[in-house]
Amino acid sequence: MDLISQLAQTLLSTLIDVLPIAVIIFGFQFFVIRKPVPNLRKVLIGFSYVLLGLSLFLMGLEKALFPLGRLMADQLTHPDFIYEGIKTALQTVYWLDYYWVYIFAFSIGFSTTIAEPSLIAVAIKASEVSGGAINAWGLRIAVAIGVAIGIALGSYRIVTGLPIHYFIIFGYIIVVIQTFFAPKMIVPLAYDSGGVTTSTVTVPLVTALGLGLAESVPGRNVLIDGFGLIAFASLFPIMSVMAYAQISEFQSLAVKARRTRDTIDNP
Repeated sequence: MDLISQLAQTLLSTLIDVLPIAVIIFGFQFFVIRKPVPNLRKVLIGFSYVLLGLSLFLMGLEKALFPLGRLMADQLTHPDFIYEGIKTALQTVYWLDYYWVYIFAFSIGFSTTIAEPSLIAVAIKASEVSGGAINAWGLRIAVAIGVAIGIALGSYRIVTGLPIHYFIIFGYIIVVIQTFFAPKMIVPLAYDSGGVTTSTVTVPLVTALGLGLAESVPGRNVLIDGFGLIAFASLFPIMSVMAYAQISEFQSLAVKARRTRDTIDNP
């Protein structure tokens, strides 16, 4: 009964959240475009699926993903795991001792990004529009590597307590420099790739990991240090996608140069 009650409350909350979207869509359809909604029955069924799916997803966050992320952070930073139970190390933070945290952050960043529905949709559309010039899997892996590096570096920032703005400013300086040298076709897609990573799968686990780390590492403040991982997850994919395009372009130019040289040597 408690589960049913929670589901009902979540459904009601989700309905209130989705209602403005429905009002805008139907309002424009009826009062601006002034035409009936095509396939109204299917649209209403689709909205029902959205409401149910979002409600179940939100319950899943509260019941599984948030607790799981905090549990992993707590276990990986526990003195019994890091220092093998040495009590004198409880208030001592050496960033190198937390290498399992960085490995876990890298792994969870890569795996959640590969499974991210928003990224899959963008990669498929980019491949279709470019006529196959942009490989969907190559794009997804490039973005996943960027997110993984970003979250690992963000975890290092939480452990050390360094100010976040230094990382972000330096990162965007690199992005601006890359923008001038990367292939123009990939630049807008690279910037979009940084946004699509902060969606349904990545955000819950990454947020839980950051909060769990800030709560577990001695001397860290949850509000100051616990947040900010999403910024890293948005920034570093921009770098990795442009780097992927630059490497691909360089390899293509190298192949063309080799073929030209072979043609000259063997006319």
